[in-house]
Amino acid sequence: MKLDLRFRLTAAVFCAFLALALPAASQTIKTLDGRKLTPAGIDHRVGELMQANHVQGLAVALIRDGRVVYDHAYGQRNAHGDPLTPDTLMYGASLTKATFAYMVMQLVDEGKIDLDKPIAGYLPKPLPDYPNYADLTNDPRWRKLTFRILLDHSTGFANYRWVEPDSKLHFHSDPGAVYGYSGEGLQLAQFVLEQGLGLNVADQMQRRVFDRFGMATTDFVWRDGLTPNMADVFYADGTVHPHAHKRHVSAAGSMDTTPRDWSRFLAGVVSGEGLSPRAKAEMIHLQIPIDISVQFPTMGQPNTDAYQPIHLGYGIGWGVFDTPYGHAFFKEGHDDGTANYALCVQPRRACVLLLSNSDRAEGIYKYLVDDLMGNVGLPWRWEGYIPYDQPAPAR
Repeated sequence: MKLDLRFRLTAAVFCAFLALALPAASQTIKTLDGRKLTPAGIDHRVGELMQANHVQGLAVALIRDGRVVYDHAYGQRNAHGDPLTPDTLMYGASLTKATFAYMVMQLVDEGKIDLDKPIAGYLPKPLPDYPNYADLTNDPRWRKLTFRILLDHSTGFANYRWVEPDSKLHFHSDPGAVYGYSGEGLQLAQFVLEQGLGLNVADQMQRRVFDRFGMATTDFVWRDGLTPNMADVFYADGTVHPHAHKRHVSAAGSMDTTPRDWSRFLAGVVSGEGLSPRAKAEMIHLQIPIDISVQFPTMGQPNTDAYQPIHLGYGIGWGVFDTPYGHAFFKEGHDDGTANYALCVQPRRACVLLLSNSDRAEGIYKYLVDDLMGNVGLPWRWEGYIPYDQPAPAR
């Protein structure tokens, strides 16, 4: 009963939340399969799914022909019942990785880095000579690492070294050989930019990305006084935890953003703003295929060829697969109490962005993507987006 009370919103309060940032009632938005959506219809469906799975807060943005055409938030941002809005500060989690990759591709465009040059060529001393990478002293495979390998998740590292039994960094496969999601790779890419090129990653992100797209409430590190309108997070058991203040820049996951800010960025990415056509194409091109059954946990998953027909894999910082409507790129952002998802179908320049401060949101994402985009063939089992009304897979 206590858990139910935490989730329950009165009809009047919930309807008040729906009214925030409401687009014109006459506006229609087409799905990829030709259905017409209206703001009222979207609100009804989102509200229905949120209540069915007890999702506390969710922001939705839709992009069509490279423009944000729908931008709305639902539910609550904290235990006090304050409303979530499109301008609420939320944890970006691993959306950080895709944002960072976009900046890296600008450096590629400018000739400052080469995706296929070994990182040893950028560093003033061998990687294991740095204390944080001393674990690799007796494994020369680190010399095979390149920016491409670091950003397409084929380093051979576990997601993070702290999941290893000895909490040390190890190669589980040769660099570039197979896919294995790893935040360590992104953090190493950041390290090389800082140590090898002398770049301040936070400053580069501000100048090259956040300023470009007018993302005034987005940063790679917490700024005191940034905004009082921030989202706390709700765990699956209903407990509420305060918004975490990330004090250290991490290309793997330190970004705070708002639904409105990141939807501007996503519209820019699908439209190719700030990158040459060649760099943009390379970023969302299949670099490494995915042949494991589920994304997490990252180690020890059985191999499968189930995703070969849709060419599921990774590009540079973004996941990719083929839909009935053309090539798509995507990125998840997951942490305790954070469930973010972005998907774009490139030929249509059409995207959906879902940001939530509730663990339970992932249980409605398959239905939301199908309803708001069309049946794109979402690899939902691999992503762990098991619908709330379907049985969990056997372990």
